[in-house]
Amino acid sequence: MPEGFSARAKASSGGSTAATAATAAAAAAAGRPVQAAAGDAGLLASLVPLLAEWLPRQRWFAGKGRPITGFTPVAVTELLPSPPHGTSPGLLHLLVRAQQSGAQPEPADAADCYQLLLGVRQTLPPQLAPALIGRPAQGPLHGLTVYEALADARLSAVLLERLRTPGRLGPLRFTHTPGALIDPDLTPRLVTAEQSNTSVVYGETYILKLFRRVCPGANPDLELPLALARAKCSRVPAPVAWYEAVSPEPAAEPMTLGVLQNYLASSADGWQLALNSLSLSADFAASARALGHATAEVHLALADTLPTVTLRRPQLEHLAVAMTERLEATAAAVPALRPYGPALHAAYESMALLGRAGRTWTAQRIHGDLHLGQTLRTAVDSRWSLIDFEGEPARPLAERRRPQPVARDLAGMLRSFDYAAAVGHATSGAWSERARTAYCDGYAATTGADPREDPALLRAYVTDKAVYEVLYEARHRPDWLPVPMSAIRRLAAGAHGGELPDGGPA
Repeated sequence: MPEGFSARAKASSGGSTAATAATAAAAAAAGRPVQAAAGDAGLLASLVPLLAEWLPRQRWFAGKGRPITGFTPVAVTELLPSPPHGTSPGLLHLLVRAQQSGAQPEPADAADCYQLLLGVRQTLPPQLAPALIGRPAQGPLHGLTVYEALADARLSAVLLERLRTPGRLGPLRFTHTPGALIDPDLTPRLVTAEQSNTSVVYGETYILKLFRRVCPGANPDLELPLALARAKCSRVPAPVAWYEAVSPEPAAEPMTLGVLQNYLASSADGWQLALNSLSLSADFAASARALGHATAEVHLALADTLPTVTLRRPQLEHLAVAMTERLEATAAAVPALRPYGPALHAAYESMALLGRAGRTWTAQRIHGDLHLGQTLRTAVDSRWSLIDFEGEPARPLAERRRPQPVARDLAGMLRSFDYAAAVGHATSGAWSERARTAYCDGYAATTGADPREDPALLRAYVTDKAVYEVLYEARHRPDWLPVPMSAIRRLAAGAHGGELPDGGPA
């Protein structure tokens, strides 16, 4: 099979949810042989018509707008055997590359790789009807019903059981932290909110995030929380267990497939809290200051635990060029941005000029996609936590793992306050300005370095973020385009009260 990854693990089925999961674990622990699956290509061929229709409807599918022309199997693992009869569900784990039509044909090994978990039953009970993928007209699953397995509590329990019992199952490797005691009797619940991945909550204790679009290399959403746990930073839920796909090629890095973390019950995300504040005409400054403090703690811990680098003239000029290219590409796609191009470019050039004059900045590992929706505040103690360290999933993994100035994270949060003010119908710019100022105050009080005293770098990143927002809204939510365009006008004009808090130019 392609990439030497494909295997099928055999196990016998059980009855109840707990018994089904336990049977799968016992089969793997007993060292049951893993056999090469010669029928994987035939299995996948029978699923092509179903997946080609189902995949583009998923929020996490990255190839929207281009028809799927086929699939290449990367790995096929049978976590529970498909039922020849009866009601016990089967569970298939697939890693497949989706071949799509485009301007230029792409090699099979360059297509996006997706993680799929497919349930297999004779018939679906009514409560699982929305999870239906289809019924194969041929192949080994002919006559059976295929569906999204994570909607089935019995099959989600199998994953939790696998994470409780570390080891290999075909190409899959399951790991948990030393001493972890995972309760096997927690009821799974699929998170139905739209997101770029899929999450399952177990009881009120754990949350499992499954990455859908995967590639070789450590996912930052596992790598960084593990590093923060080593640093004793409590601002990020520590990983309890995780699983990967391991290639037999010695030089190949594993693919991170899923991470189990402690679930912060009775918490609310920062975006909803900000909107609630606006609906009550309440000030958000105290919360924003505490959030700035939490962000600073995470940045300090990452810098202390992982390597940092110094950005000098060549790196800063390269950064300015990349920002300029994004600006030009966005202006070509969104004509409304074009009149502001020269003024926005000046922000990038100011940063590059400082580099030419000998100025340097430190780059380190950061969150990478920080905004209010990536934060949680617990109801009991009003303590902020940061979540979802994957970065922007559309960007290459190597780029997301690259050290960057903390200004990028700060810019993302400053822009998020502006978005909240717009969506929450703030009557003036005072709410977002106070939130931005308080956030920077909290950050500066913790790190001893005030980001507003370095306005050239922060302004460049805020501008770059606003340009990114213009392109995103123009493509996906045209009704929201006025939100970043309002910021673009302020940034281009450089008027007081713009995107940077007091202490730096607008």
